[in-house]
Amino acid sequence: MEKKILFFLLFFSSLFFGQTKVGGKVVDEKNEPIAYANVVLKGSKDGVITDDNGNFYFESLGNYDLLIVSFVGYDSVQIKLAPGLNKDLKIVLKSGISLDEVTIYTGKTSKKNNPAIDILRKIWERRRKNGLKMFKHYQYDKYEKVEFDLNTIDSTFMKSKVFKGMEFIFKQIDTSKISGKSFLPIFINETLSQVYGNNKSNKTKEITTANKNSGLGTGEGVNTFIKDLYADYDIYNNYLKFFDKDFVSPLSRTGINVYNYVLTDSMYIDNKWCYNITYYPRRKNELTFKGDFWVNDSTFAVKKINLEASKSANINWVKEIYIEQEFEVMNDSVFLLTRDYMMSDFSFSKKEEAKGVYGKRTTLFRNHQFDQPKEDKFYKEEVNFYDNSVYTKSDEFWAENRFENLNKNEAGIYKMLDTLKEVPRFKRMYSLATILGSGYVEIPKWKMDFGPIFSTFGYNDVEGQRLRFGGRTYFGSNDTWRLQGYTAYGFKDDKFKYGISGKWMIDKKNRIILSAGNRRDVEQIGVSLTTSNDVLGRSFASSSFFSSGTNNKLTSINLTTVGFEIEPAKNLTFQTNVSYRTLRSASDQFSLDYFTNATQTTTKSDVKQSEINLVAEYTPKRRTVGYGVERMEVDANYARLFMSYSQGLKGVLDSDFDYQKVQFYYRQPILIGGFGRLFSTVEVGKTMGQVPLGLMGVIPGNQSYFIIDNTYNLLNYYDFVADEYASLHLEHHFNGRLFSRVPLLRKLNWREIIGIKGVYGTVSDENRFINASGLQYRAPDDIYWEYHAGIGNIFKVMRIDFAWRGNYLDLPDANRFTIKASFGFYF
Repeated sequence: MEKKILFFLLFFSSLFFGQTKVGGKVVDEKNEPIAYANVVLKGSKDGVITDDNGNFYFESLGNYDLLIVSFVGYDSVQIKLAPGLNKDLKIVLKSGISLDEVTIYTGKTSKKNNPAIDILRKIWERRRKNGLKMFKHYQYDKYEKVEFDLNTIDSTFMKSKVFKGMEFIFKQIDTSKISGKSFLPIFINETLSQVYGNNKSNKTKEITTANKNSGLGTGEGVNTFIKDLYADYDIYNNYLKFFDKDFVSPLSRTGINVYNYVLTDSMYIDNKWCYNITYYPRRKNELTFKGDFWVNDSTFAVKKINLEASKSANINWVKEIYIEQEFEVMNDSVFLLTRDYMMSDFSFSKKEEAKGVYGKRTTLFRNHQFDQPKEDKFYKEEVNFYDNSVYTKSDEFWAENRFENLNKNEAGIYKMLDTLKEVPRFKRMYSLATILGSGYVEIPKWKMDFGPIFSTFGYNDVEGQRLRFGGRTYFGSNDTWRLQGYTAYGFKDDKFKYGISGKWMIDKKNRIILSAGNRRDVEQIGVSLTTSNDVLGRSFASSSFFSSGTNNKLTSINLTTVGFEIEPAKNLTFQTNVSYRTLRSASDQFSLDYFTNATQTTTKSDVKQSEINLVAEYTPKRRTVGYGVERMEVDANYARLFMSYSQGLKGVLDSDFDYQKVQFYYRQPILIGGFGRLFSTVEVGKTMGQVPLGLMGVIPGNQSYFIIDNTYNLLNYYDFVADEYASLHLEHHFNGRLFSRVPLLRKLNWREIIGIKGVYGTVSDENRFINASGLQYRAPDDIYWEYHAGIGNIFKVMRIDFAWRGNYLDLPDANRFTIKASFGFYF
């Protein structure tokens, strides 16, 4: 009787909760894997394309008993499936040609007489006449859910001593319908918003109405770390940007040069006749996808598309990227995006068995409205808007307003993490990760952070070994005021140094910030043409653990500043700073002396200078996280326009010089199609009036073994000085585009960098006249230039540059060639 009941329950559940799970490998007659083969459940449109190694896995909510596997140039096969899970299937395709009415393409498909490409050209013609672009104005509601999960969970992992006392978390384990791997949810973030757009002015605005998150970290921190998971993209664009890499869209006008296209099927979907086109890369190691899409036969609008990044794509720490988009038909001819799903598998290794973290984003769209215009001022981006009520919505609100219900595991994340945060072992692990990530040790009891810990040790020829200890106030990431300071001690010069500063944001709407600070320290000045007003900023060159040559041209500086800053429009800031500084040489082997009289008989060794400084800075498309006095930048891929005017105030606080200084800085990253990104930097400046070496512009050299932006690799400190200068830096990153075509280099995933730098400058006669430092003023009036070629992504973290000097080769101690390196974690 009990067995009958059990059988009945199983049979009943299979009728109402049926599910088919299929996974395996497709090979040819020689047992070689077949990449990009079509695998589909017969009688459905559920299916996938095999990866580079012929592997596949997918799930369907329906019950199906036949699997169809096909690839151009091979005979299709049908595989009988058992109910439920069918895993580790090995499917062999035999060479052959079938289907008399259809042209079969093998390997690289032809660009001529290919019906798939004929359809693709129709898509290009109509892509600006589909969806939201059909209307002058639009608006809709949006729900976004972001989740992070530990994946490839096995019994060994669960029994690890690391999780002692935390075993309860494994009750939340589930299986991915995309990869078939087990996973454990660890973070979820939900957002409700309203989106408005004006296609005439090409402006959009998104207003967040509710946000909720729980997990390992705050929503802001995760936003910064996984920035591209939140990036919007349009499949009709030529390039799709993910993880700071520009993938070629399968719907791109340049797609026929990087993809193979095959027309594989046609059928009615939602009463619309649609064609199915499969696409896959022509070459490995490029930033491409594989997948298929369904396109309507009359509007040539995409009905459904899936994209899976090639496993050989030159991208780090990401093992897999999978995207699905679904479009619904409105008014018989308008196709609107209603569902967007993206999953990324972050891992240190691309091996199939490697453990990692899934990053999933599900975005739903509804309640579209059209041609309800808004005034232009509506689209003006707010500088620092923060509404706390957005983040405090009740559970009842979310239950009523979510576009779709959370599943059991998603709902359980909130409770699981609340419990986990009370486990002592987890607290220690989380604190360690936070310290390594931020560089600060949090002391909650005192509302302070100790650090940054990575600046604790230093060395230079003047101070010898150097110890530094610092801290800052920290009540939260959105503090409206912050105090920070440090003290340091040099064992060779036997002197203490210190720095202290404070910032207070007195107006949140326009980010009006008052600041003040004082620093007494030893520093390598002249390592940047464009000066900084950061009172606690100390250049990398001031420490020489890893440097060539001597590092004794250091300056003792006592700097006091008071500043005012305002941001009247998004990413446009104005600053006013009043400063007073004293400068003197920190070494007996270096002098800042200057003559104080016309007969050149009297000298002075220190500089006292009061100054007022006006700054305007514009950083379009810069993305930041946070609303406090200090914010985090999402990335550095934005233009920066900086202008500064400084006036020396002679006589004020016994100040020595009267001068005017103007500076201009412009940095612009430029995307060049599928050939990577060019970074260009222009700096121009002029000092009018008589100034000594301490206030002169110094062409920035680089005596370290590392790559430092906006410096010259073959120059030493003070090789060139100038009171009037113009510099240009050009550096192009090919992102592996060239190496991917070289068979022996392809698998290394190296990335190519080339660059050239040049600077022109002069020194006025009046400034040469007062020079008593013993340093011969040499200006690059013949345009000093150098060039470099580099290899990036070595072992995924290393870059090596080889740099050559272009001229001034006859100067004493001229460096003709050097090798520099840098390390970093980049996608």
